[in-house]
Amino acid sequence: MKLLVKMLIAALAVATGASQASAEEKYPDRPVKVIVPYAPGGATDIVARVLGEELRRLLGQSFFVENKPGAYGIIAIEEMARARHDGYTLMLGNVSTNAITPILYADKFTINYRKDVVPVARLVDIPEFLLLATKNFAPKTVPEFIDYVRKNPGKVNYGSVGVGSYPDYDMALFAKRAGNLAMIGVPNRAGASGVINDMLAGSTQAAFLNVASTAGMVKAGQLRAAALVNHGRLPEYPDVPTMQEVGFGDVGTLAWQALFAPAETPEPILEGLVKAVGEAMQSSTVQATFEKQNFNSVPTHSIDEAKAWLGEEMVRWKKITDEIKIEPPN
Repeated sequence: MKLLVKMLIAALAVATGASQASAEEKYPDRPVKVIVPYAPGGATDIVARVLGEELRRLLGQSFFVENKPGAYGIIAIEEMARARHDGYTLMLGNVSTNAITPILYADKFTINYRKDVVPVARLVDIPEFLLLATKNFAPKTVPEFIDYVRKNPGKVNYGSVGVGSYPDYDMALFAKRAGNLAMIGVPNRAGASGVINDMLAGSTQAAFLNVASTAGMVKAGQLRAAALVNHGRLPEYPDVPTMQEVGFGDVGTLAWQALFAPAETPEPILEGLVKAVGEAMQSSTVQATFEKQNFNSVPTHSIDEAKAWLGEEMVRWKKITDEIKIEPPN
């Protein structure tokens, strides 16, 4: 009798293993959910939808976006991490949600971020301007801006999309590197659009904001781009120097976007995703769309490469958050 039970258990294990292997070979055989930790319309949402549509075309199943904003990305991260580890719940996050949040808000997680989440692939990074207001504000270059702040301590406001956001850290780090400039941070809960409105009104004089959300205002002359955070100058803005060129090469954030999965997702599924994402990122449609937005395509090509890259990013942000003390909101 005991022998029969053992044989049945063994047969069941073999059948279960074969069933799992079969499911992995067919992946995906139903729609895949991609959680985005922001409301629709932002850069992360755009990347998710563009990539999802191309993956649908390549793999024959829908990769649909579900927007789950809130709690600095923790809501989205934890929902993804707690989902079945079968490749059908993914997340598209960015530098704020998946590098800064796990450092600043580590005690707010109910999961172990480093153990329960795995990066599938880095996708794009997004250039950023150091912007200056044009209304009642004379500085046009980085040296002029620094000189003005030194002569007017405590009288220059800088905007950010929130206390502890990467633009907030970028400006605080710039102020320190430029000689401990005395400026006042003015976060805006409405995000980039709110900061832009403050700058157009003249109540805020400077900010780091991504190129995609501010290009129209810069081209119209309503905001002034004093410098650019990017790998090199942009063709559309040949006169805007990079932060490296103006002497602040370690200041500013290229706001990367990346695809994540639950850490225990089977390796064949993760490898299949890496391959499919690589093909999607090479498609002419995806490349043209990202190029139009000034997004740099910088995909990783293996899970190990993605893990190494994310590890380096988290080390970098740990150093920044240790050096620049910003008290995040509760």
